[in-house]
Amino acid sequence: MTTATKTKTRAANPAPTEPRIMTGAEIVIEALREQGVDALFGYPGGAVLPIYDALFSAPDISHILVRHEQGAGHAAEGYARSTGKCGVALVTSGPGATNMVTPITDAMMDSIPMVVLCGQVPTHLIGTDAFQECDTVGITRTCSKHNYLVTDVNDLARVMHEAFLIATSGRPGPVVIDIPKDVQFATGTYIGKDGIHKSTYKPQTQPHADAVAAVVDLIMTSSSPVFYTGGGVINSGPRASKLLRELQAVTGIPVTSTLMGLGAFPASHPDWLGMLGMHGSYEANHAMHDCDLMICVGARFDDRVTGRVDAFSPNSKKVHIDIDASSINKIVRVDVPVVGDCAATLEAILKELAKRKGKRPDLSAWKKQITAWRDRNCFAYKNSDTVIKPQYAVQRLYELTKDRETYISTEVGQHQMWAAQFYHFEEPNRWMTSGGLGTMGYGLPAAVGIQVAHPGALVIDIAGEASIQMVMQEFSTAVQHRLPVKVFIMNNEWMGMVRQWQELLHGERYSHSYSESIPDFVKLAEALGGHGIRCDNPAELDGKIKEMIAHDGPVLFDCRVEKAENCLPMIPSGSAHNEMILGEITGNEVSDAGKKLV
Repeated sequence: MTTATKTKTRAANPAPTEPRIMTGAEIVIEALREQGVDALFGYPGGAVLPIYDALFSAPDISHILVRHEQGAGHAAEGYARSTGKCGVALVTSGPGATNMVTPITDAMMDSIPMVVLCGQVPTHLIGTDAFQECDTVGITRTCSKHNYLVTDVNDLARVMHEAFLIATSGRPGPVVIDIPKDVQFATGTYIGKDGIHKSTYKPQTQPHADAVAAVVDLIMTSSSPVFYTGGGVINSGPRASKLLRELQAVTGIPVTSTLMGLGAFPASHPDWLGMLGMHGSYEANHAMHDCDLMICVGARFDDRVTGRVDAFSPNSKKVHIDIDASSINKIVRVDVPVVGDCAATLEAILKELAKRKGKRPDLSAWKKQITAWRDRNCFAYKNSDTVIKPQYAVQRLYELTKDRETYISTEVGQHQMWAAQFYHFEEPNRWMTSGGLGTMGYGLPAAVGIQVAHPGALVIDIAGEASIQMVMQEFSTAVQHRLPVKVFIMNNEWMGMVRQWQELLHGERYSHSYSESIPDFVKLAEALGGHGIRCDNPAELDGKIKEMIAHDGPVLFDCRVEKAENCLPMIPSGSAHNEMILGEITGNEVSDAGKKLV
């Protein structure tokens, strides 16, 4: 080889850059930076102090100091759900990690992308019952998508990047990284995220062509079809919601949704049936029961949706589109399983439909029947001039905020269902709630995370007075970080959903569901550094909601509502979709409250 050739070869293949040597703590921060993390929710402790020390020199990563580790997890969930990005939480060992179990499980149930960094005792102390030691990997194995215990600092960067890959691809979910303190102090080599993959993890995103063709065959012959959509449409990204709207426009098929899927299809659309399931609409549930084709897109047939499984859409052909193959045929047997990402699958169905020249059935008779069901007006209620009805409270909140950039989170209970029924969403990622796990205390820390992600938006946690007391301390987090979240408490002095079930199903035996001591929320807001508002007069409600919106800091709004109101309609547990308990007023009919109408 000539000298010239040698020189040319060196120029074409430059020498590799010097390896970057860092401490484990610095590797964590650099990996977060490379993954585009701009917000970190956490609480310091002895086993993560090296990471916090490295974070001191990372002004580009905003750290939100919560008041309880559970708050860090739910805040990361709210951040993730409202942005589509991965949420990140940082907690210490032992109780720090165990306090994260609820949000980890919550994120697992609702498919929320989240990376949880936990401190651990030094490696030589693992297994000795050292101070603040727990088996974090063992505890979180069944409630996380994946977890790691890093015992070699040279594995840390790879593990960090793998965790983000796993959390955000396929069916999203939480990934836990347990990092011993000595690994944080040790020095090792940092590697970037380029080329990082996990050979044993290959989610299928593209649907099989034969499955897509089978779906289109059914669409071409169905006279009473329904799209049953879920949180998977939202998790797939804005493109999936756009494609769902396009597919509905092409086919004319009515659309219903789970609690987690609200916003993927616009609530103002004439073919929107509303939410289905236990507290869903009369028209959605009856359409699901009577349809001849049910196309499930990104939902998992949760029991709150299906009711009695053997009576679920009993006369229909069933299609299930899901990126998680293990969800298909797990609960409901389907005729056409389609494994794939929602966006990719909806696009493939649209393309296949465009090729078909045949005439599809006329859906006018089906839509006429849906109109008849809709005329039952299942969400009607008797309003009052003297007491604020909870349904009215949500309606007024919606009307006064619908034209703003508004994000809604909720706690869990009656108020959550009223919010789903009466607050209407036109876009995805505007509705954050705990669906699968049903976690009381989710909404306020989630609102903190949402507000961090969207500092100029109006963020409202629709809460109950029982749920909000589980996480009330996170209001102080909002104050410290100047996050103007609004907490709209629908205060009926009861654990409302518990009381409702006790009334309807347990002979009105109200065992420990009434709160005899409730804080003065106005004084509590002021004590925590925020603004408090109270309202118990329907005539004053609009003005006080406007006051809440106008205030430039965190607000606790104590909205005193009717104490004994039930959230209806309702499918009793184990009943079929067409066995609903309706309220006193349905369309032009009057029925006894609690009467079962079939």
